[in-house]
Amino acid sequence: MFSTPEPDAAHAIFAPLHYERGYPYPLIVWLHGQGSNERQLLRIMPLVSMRNYVAVAPRGTVAGTGEMAGGDYTWSQADDHVPQAQQRVFEAIEAISQRFHVAPRRIFLAGFDAGGTMAFRVALGHPERFAGVLSLGGPFPTGCSALAKLPEARQLPVLLAAGRRSSLYGEAEVCADLRLLHTAGMSITLRLYPCAHELSPQMLSDVDRWIMEQITSPAVAVEQSEPEWSREDL
Repeated sequence: MFSTPEPDAAHAIFAPLHYERGYPYPLIVWLHGQGSNERQLLRIMPLVSMRNYVAVAPRGTVAGTGEMAGGDYTWSQADDHVPQAQQRVFEAIEAISQRFHVAPRRIFLAGFDAGGTMAFRVALGHPERFAGVLSLGGPFPTGCSALAKLPEARQLPVLLAAGRRSSLYGEAEVCADLRLLHTAGMSITLRLYPCAHELSPQMLSDVDRWIMEQITSPAVAVEQSEPEWSREDL
């Protein structure tokens, strides 16, 4: 495994164990949660997969209380911050694509909390650029005409995951977002977990499973589960 924060750029990168230059890897673009930063990528990827992906994480658009290097940041959902977030996402994709062999049609945008909401905004604004969008504990965005490109967005697979005991994004809000996306004709997978507002190991393991399902089979069913089963080796 090779993983590092970029010293001169506001993003972190992750490369798999036994990286093979000749193989075009799926790419995960990770948007960290509120109160974290791009280095969250280095903590979550070993729980997603050590082998299957190249990954990159840009830094959020707004600094929190720790404004020094390595401090905490978030993704502002204000209208004027969305273009800035989009720019950071695409700059990160460009930077990692210059260093690693990335499959351009297998780029997945994922995020936690405010990062999940921003992942929705960016992916639905540019659905042709992504193979799927994953929001873990991140509500569907309001405003900003999130479904303005609905015909194209209907081709974009969505994973929506949340903790049943979350006080920030509870079951009622999750179900409301599911109804909205289902009514819009989106391809959705819903998974609920017996945890609070957090990134559980099972949730992150299921990120790997879901992405591999998109790569190997385009048909994705809408589902709700309490994941109890063990992870399959890929």
